[in-house]
Amino acid sequence: MNPTDFQAWSRETATRMEAALGDLLPSKSIAPSRLHDAMRYSVLDGGKRVRPMLVFAGGLVSDADPARLAVAAGAVEMIHAYSLVHDDMPCMDDDVLRRGKPTTHVEFDEATALLAGDALQSLAFQLLADNKLSDDPAIQLKMIQLFATACGSRGMAGGQAIDLDAVGKSLTLPELEYMHILKTGALIRASVLMGAHCGRPMQAAELEHLDRYGKCVGLAFQVVDDVLDEESDSTTLGKTAGKDREANKPTYTSLMGLAPAKKFALELLADAHEALKGFDARADRLRQLADFIVHRDR
Repeated sequence: MNPTDFQAWSRETATRMEAALGDLLPSKSIAPSRLHDAMRYSVLDGGKRVRPMLVFAGGLVSDADPARLAVAAGAVEMIHAYSLVHDDMPCMDDDVLRRGKPTTHVEFDEATALLAGDALQSLAFQLLADNKLSDDPAIQLKMIQLFATACGSRGMAGGQAIDLDAVGKSLTLPELEYMHILKTGALIRASVLMGAHCGRPMQAAELEHLDRYGKCVGLAFQVVDDVLDEESDSTTLGKTAGKDREANKPTYTSLMGLAPAKKFALELLADAHEALKGFDARADRLRQLADFIVHRDR
């Protein structure tokens, strides 16, 4: 697999997503203009677009239509952006920097940021309902169900609740893993499967392997995030470095140590590749994404 080829693909996918998101989001010229401006500010012009890339890579495995993938990936990225807007607010993590620019509640105000997150969440589900993403309505309904679970109390929101409750407490490694399976991993796992569901019908065993891959890269993403939080600066990360340590939050690095956390990320990477062993070259982008997630520097 050619790293340069992957870099070109990732840039092309990010460019495609920026254009798609620009079209899918309401124009700030439409009332209520300040709310729409805040929504666009929260989503556009920033971020690695890892989750949309996972949607597109999952879709390659099932020969999915790129136009369908763009909609599914747009919905995923809107949910991700809404979660960041809310997480950064004073009632949660109280942060002032995100994606290299002021957080939404700093740039606008807290009430507008709250509403922007709410509106992004509802728009994501509207996109999944308004657009034909599968030839089988039952599969599209399954996608919406999968997405809702990944976003809710048994997914991302539930993980954030556990995270807030864990401040100043000591968690065991299984407890920390469970928290991040929900908070970070659920949406990443859903991204892979939603992309796959946009294409040809897949066997249950194939979906199980893709889900296993998503679980591994989802956990690896968080482990590497914790490592980077210790080793990088705010300018490189585009967000406040050392924030979790200052807030006395449990992390993989605080629980395991820096070197063991790095080793754990590599073990998860190997497990992710193992999960894809039965797939042909159409899964190469997923393989490359796993490598990127573990070896990234921001």
